Amino acid sequence: MADSLDVQAPLITAAGVSLQVSIGSSTMLNGHYASAASAALLFCALASAARGSEIKIAVAGPMSGSSAAFGLQMRDGAAAAVEALNASGLLPDTRVIMSVADDACDPKQAVAVANKITTERVRLVIGHFCSSSSIPASDIYAEAGIVQVSPGSTNPQLTERGLQTVFRICGRDDQQGTAAAEYIHRNHPNAKIAVLDDKSTAGKGIADVVEAQLQRFGEQVIRQSYVAGEKDYRALVSRIKQDGVRVVYIGGYHTEIGLFVRQASEAGAGLIVMANDPLMTSEFWAITSTAGNGTLFTFMPEPARNANAAGVVAGLNASNLSAEGYTLYAYAAVQAWAEAVNRTGSLNAARVATALRSRAIDTVIGPVRFDTKGDNAVPGFLVYRWRDGRVETVEQN
Repeated sequence: MADSLDVQAPLITAAGVSLQVSIGSSTMLNGHYASAASAALLFCALASAARGSEIKIAVAGPMSGSSAAFGLQMRDGAAAAVEALNASGLLPDTRVIMSVADDACDPKQAVAVANKITTERVRLVIGHFCSSSSIPASDIYAEAGIVQVSPGSTNPQLTERGLQTVFRICGRDDQQGTAAAEYIHRNHPNAKIAVLDDKSTAGKGIADVVEAQLQRFGEQVIRQSYVAGEKDYRALVSRIKQDGVRVVYIGGYHTEIGLFVRQASEAGAGLIVMANDPLMTSEFWAITSTAGNGTLFTFMPEPARNANAAGVVAGLNASNLSAEGYTLYAYAAVQAWAEAVNRTGSLNAARVATALRSRAIDTVIGPVRFDTKGDNAVPGFLVYRWRDGRVETVEQN
């Protein structure tokens, strides 16, 4: 490897991971309880090498708060990828060291996290999850010369600003919103439709796309907003019911959407509910139980069902970790970056970014091809449905 791979610095703990005393079958990780298997996996990823140099990467996302399920998916996927990378010898005489930073899906906290990361010679950031966090943090990483790959920020503005070291391995909301609107128009033509959003960057962004696409199809749309963090949606459900709405599209996060679905079911509203990608978590079903049956949402093709992911999925399952949601997208982000570093023999962000765009890279989610903006040209969006606690793919004709 080139001399530029010589990265010498102590293990990050101040803004990242701190493994503390085990409590029963769980371990406290930066104030959040994780399974013993998860903690063990992180310990493997964080163990420093006795010889050779160390390369630091960071996972930044919501490790606490209502969106913590997605941050933990990212953390576990990246940690598994780091463990595999260190065992593979792809980057000779080096050891990748991973830290974890919590932004709680708060833009101000994300900026503080990003500023902290830039002082610690981190070469790659896997994150953030919420678009409202990724977008302001991306300016800081770009200025500092750090490659950023988001597994879950779908708002188009992340990659629309010409930042050469910023990438996303998931899809975009202009793709996702179009898929949702097409499904609604095709399956529920001329139904009365309400489009809701939680006023967040991601929620409002995707809802705007769905509303615009439905209007292009000639559908009539009622638009409403709610505040993220609300618990009581009975008044909103009542208004929608009185307006004769049949289909509701919601741009937001699983906690609030789950509460809305449950309260709409309790009110006998008879609504067909469709939402965006944050419904790909079992926590949604934990909120709704059987009231969630039939709830539709869009997500990228689920890589855990692909043959090329079988080995990684088996390894995660053996450690009592789930491969759901964004876990394998975070894993693939580490793979893509490592292959680009190996190809260039350099940790220079500009060179690695050029290599990431130069040709397709085989990953656990399949081939990844980054375009000039930094978007993955491969993922589309499928429509899924919750049924009896499981996610099933909805056939589209």
